[in-house]
Amino acid sequence: MSGSRYLHVIPRYYPYIGGSELYTQEIAEHLALREPDAEVAVYTTDAWDLEHFWAAGKRTVDRPSHELFNQVQLTRFPVRRFPLVSPLFYPVMRRLLTMLSAAPLPDKVALPLLQQLCRTTPLIPALGRALKKEKFDLIHATNAPFDSLIYHSWRNIKKSGGAFVITPFVHLGEPNNPQVRKYYTMRHQLEWLKQADAVITMTNLERDYIASRGVNEAKIHIVGAGVEPNAMTGGDAAAFRQKHNIAGPIVFFQGTAAYDKGTDHLVQAMQKLWQGGEYREATLVIAGPIMSHFQKFYEALPETDRARTRLLGFISPEEKRNLFAAGDVFVMPSRTDSFGIVYMEAWLNNKPVIGARAGGVPGLVTEGQDGLLVDFGDVATLADNIKSLLGDPATSARLGAAGREKVLANYTWEIVFEKVWRIYRQVLKG
Repeated sequence: MSGSRYLHVIPRYYPYIGGSELYTQEIAEHLALREPDAEVAVYTTDAWDLEHFWAAGKRTVDRPSHELFNQVQLTRFPVRRFPLVSPLFYPVMRRLLTMLSAAPLPDKVALPLLQQLCRTTPLIPALGRALKKEKFDLIHATNAPFDSLIYHSWRNIKKSGGAFVITPFVHLGEPNNPQVRKYYTMRHQLEWLKQADAVITMTNLERDYIASRGVNEAKIHIVGAGVEPNAMTGGDAAAFRQKHNIAGPIVFFQGTAAYDKGTDHLVQAMQKLWQGGEYREATLVIAGPIMSHFQKFYEALPETDRARTRLLGFISPEEKRNLFAAGDVFVMPSRTDSFGIVYMEAWLNNKPVIGARAGGVPGLVTEGQDGLLVDFGDVATLADNIKSLLGDPATSARLGAAGREKVLANYTWEIVFEKVWRIYRQVLKG
């Protein structure tokens, strides 16, 4: 496909590093290497903190708005807000969209309204204007809840006749609770999936769900995400322990510290272990961006529990490697993950993992074989599982080794990119 113009559209991008951000970065950079004569571009925003999309005063990316980074043309567009009603506008509009989507209106009435209203969630007018001027052979959009980015991508392709690929990262939430997934599968979002040339999912669970909502199964491809083994192994465990003054067992979390990620429940589970006395010397390490509501939750904890916790915030890749080398049990009992690259990063370091029976995690973590699963919010069982792994090094080692084998066989970036590359070739030829 020499000479093709590719665009990847994503809410945030490097130097911010999260699961979907890394997914897009790896695909874009591998594509630039595979097709040196092609133009590979990324459109994203200036957001660093997730809350920047709806609240002022949050961090933004301190880099040029246009730059060539690892052979990828990168453009960042500013997030805007309606001044008088922000930050309430964004959550209120999201709620309004779900209500309109569920209303007993025919599609010919509801869809145009939803398509127009969703352009404000989030509000990135410069990105929309840029997409009106450009023509691409293929646009790959990601992250279903960020409606405006996908809307403008979809509109561009409808007019230009290029190929449209979407990775929605549908967060299924708890099996019997639609609270999370309703924000990912509104009528206009499903319409984009139905009209796409290809839909890339993380797991069979995500594939099956969107197929049940009317998306043609023939165009759905289970790809998953990847990891780079050399980038996530070889950390200095001793250096991490010395830096943070930790001697005993380490239970660790890497991700956005938030209720939906299960971070509150992890803290409460550790409190049970500390109160029990047997693992009073265990330390909880929480690394990654911190949402405001979790910060308040943490600050209200007893001083003794905060002393047993290391709340690190966003850490460098080097310190992350050191943490994964030093940690004993990785725990992220989240209900808002479509996959979970961090579980694989833990496995590469031969660490056992604990996740939740929610979202796409059960499609990645095989319970009892390479990790343990709990119901979202089940603090008592979570505490028991952490205790059992800390007290059984042989089982922990077996689970971690099985996970590492799974990753190396299925989920390196080379393997994942080849799947995406075949999809690109297929839709461009079709």
